[in-house]
Amino acid sequence: MTDLGTSYLGLDLRTPIVASAGPLTGDIEMVRRLVDAGASAIVLPSLFEEEIVHEEVALTLALEAGSEHFAEALDYFPGGASTRLPAPVDRHLDHLAAVCEAVDVPVIASVNATSSGSWIRYASLLADGGASAIELNVYDIAADSSRSGAQLETDHIALVTDVCAVIQVPVAVKLSPYYSSLGHLARSFAGAGAAGLVCFNRFYQPDLDVDTREVLPRIDLSSPWELRLPLRWIAILRPLIPDVSLAASSGIESGRDVAKALLVGADVAMTTSAVLRHGPEHIAQMEAELRSWAAEHEYESVAQLRGSVSHATTADPAAFERANYVRTLHSWV
Repeated sequence: MTDLGTSYLGLDLRTPIVASAGPLTGDIEMVRRLVDAGASAIVLPSLFEEEIVHEEVALTLALEAGSEHFAEALDYFPGGASTRLPAPVDRHLDHLAAVCEAVDVPVIASVNATSSGSWIRYASLLADGGASAIELNVYDIAADSSRSGAQLETDHIALVTDVCAVIQVPVAVKLSPYYSSLGHLARSFAGAGAAGLVCFNRFYQPDLDVDTREVLPRIDLSSPWELRLPLRWIAILRPLIPDVSLAASSGIESGRDVAKALLVGADVAMTTSAVLRHGPEHIAQMEAELRSWAAEHEYESVAQLRGSVSHATTADPAAFERANYVRTLHSWV
C-alpha cells in the first residue's frame, strides 16, 4: 500500500488531503465527520477584522443610545476601556478550543486583518488558543489608485515579517494569483519567515441585479478546471522555494486532482467545494481514488511522486510557461 504520509508546515499528516476553510469547518459536528472520513488537517474559517469592527461599532452605538439625554445617564456606564475581547474573537477562540479538543489532527487557524497590529494581535490570540499553525488570508483588493503594485507587495511582505517575528507556530500565506511577479514575492515571503504558501485565494466576485440595481454577493463553488492555475504556479514555485510547504487550493474535486497537485510539487491539496457538494464523507472517496492511482502507477510514497512533474523535473518545462500558449490555442478542435 502506498504511504500517503506527508509534511505540511512541519506538521506530520496522515495523507495530503486537507479540509480547507469553509462552512463545514465552522461547525464542530461537521469537523468530526471530516476527520472521521480521513481529513488529515482542518483549516478553520477566517477571523475577519471587519466582522470584529462591525460588532464593536454596533455595541458602542447600542450602549450610547440615550446617553446624555438625562442627567442620570451621564454616569450610567462605568468609564475605562474594557479588557474583554470582542465577541467575534471570543466565539472564534471558543470554536478553536472545541475543535482542538474534538479531533486529533492539526488545526490551522486563519486570519484576515487590515493593519499590522491587528494581524499580530489576532494571529497571536489564535496561536495561544491552541492552533497548530496560522494561515494569513491575504485577501486584498488593490482598488486604491494611489497605491502602486510595488507598495502593495512591500506592505504584504512587511506584514508577513511582523507576524512571523512574533508567532511561535508555523505561518502560511494564502496567496492571490494576481501579483505582478509571483515568483519574486514567494521568495520574499519565504525570506520573511513564512513556512508555507497556499495557491490560491479565490476572490469572490459580486453580481448586479439589473432590476433593483443592487450589488449582490454571489458564491459559486469551484470546478476542477480551476485547478490549472495552481498547478502551473506550484510547478514553477517548487524548485524556487524547495524548503517551503506548498498547498494547492481551488478545484480539488477527486483523488486524481490530489495526484495532479502532488506531481507538480504540492505537499497537500485543500478542498472545500467538493465536500460542500458531496458531504464530508467524500474525503474517504478522494483518498481511495488517490491510493488506487498511486498503486496503478507504482508509487510507493507521496515523497516519491511529489514534484516529479515540476518545472525543474518535467521533460517539457516550457509547458508551464509562455511557449505553451500557442500550442494551447491550437488544441481547440
